[in-house]
Parts: sequence; structure tokens; C-alpha cells
Amino acid sequence: MIKTIIFTALLAMASARPDSPRRSYAPPSNAYAAPSRQSYDRSSREQIAILRDDRVHPSAAGEYSLDFETANGIQVSESGYGSGPDGAVETQGSVRFTHPDGESFELTYVADAAGGYQPESSALPVAPEFPHEIPQFVLDQIAKAAREDEEAARSGSSGGRYAAPEPSSAYSAPRRG
Repeated sequence: MIKTIIFTALLAMASARPDSPRRSYAPPSNAYAAPSRQSYDRSSREQIAILRDDRVHPSAAGEYSLDFETANGIQVSESGYGSGPDGAVETQGSVRFTHPDGESFELTYVADAAGGYQPESSALPVAPEFPHEIPQFVLDQIAKAAREDEEAARSGSSGGRYAAPEPSSAYSAPRRG
């Protein structure tokens, strides 16, 4: 029995071994490899030069900035500062590029504690308008419920709502009424 368990454990370890050795981290090169328009095969990528790469690495206060531009027109700009609650970094930035069909794309964003990530772009979808007007009887019912809630709050009553009985460990006959 023990030999079977040991054999199974060794077999599991051998099958979980990676097929290739781990690659070590190398710093980024000064070129961007864009996918070829004909194919996404890794061997057929053209090298796009990075024209500008200005970075200010984070300070103790969380202040940083990043600006880069590639030869094919991609522009990225981002900056942040630890001005959020408990020193959280609040960020703002933009991304600009031209699609292969010639259409330009621009996205600006802010990420802060008040509103989270807030992107803005004409390319982002917009929610459709509400499909129809709300019928008057529905508006009347909403107003009536609001009045009832106000009256209940003023009088201190439960407003016709069910109040559950206090829990008890003893059994008693059900209450009426």
C-alpha cells in the first residue's frame, strides 16, 4: 500500500514538472514589436522604434509620470500622486493612436478614490436612452409609497409593515391578530 502511494506521488511530481526551463526577466528593449498586418506569427513582426520615453519613477509620496511615443504614432501619457485617502495614488492620463484603417483613437482617464476609473472617449459605447416613458399610474404608486414612508417616519410606526416577534426559547400558542 505504501509503495503505491509513493509511486503515485512520484508520478504526479514528474507529470507536473515544466517542459521548459524558466526564463529570467530582462529589462524592456527600446523597441516595440507590433504584430504584422498579414499574420500574428511571432517570427514576422516588425520593430517599431520608441521615439520618446520619459519616466519619473515613484517618489515616497507616490508621485510618478510616464510619457512615451512610438514611431507609428502611439502616444501614452500618465501621471499620479499619492493624494487619495491614506496616501492612495490618484492617476490621470491619456492614450492616442491611429487604427490601421486611418481612424484616430483617443482615450483620457482619471482614477481616484471619489469615482474610481473614469475613462472618456468618443469611441466608448453610450447606454441607450430609456425605451419609453414611465406610465403615470407607476409614478402615482411611487409617490404614494413615498408619502406612506414619510407618514410612518413621522409617527414612529412601522407603517403597516410586519414586525417579527421577539425570539423565544419556549413554545407558546400562536398569537392572534
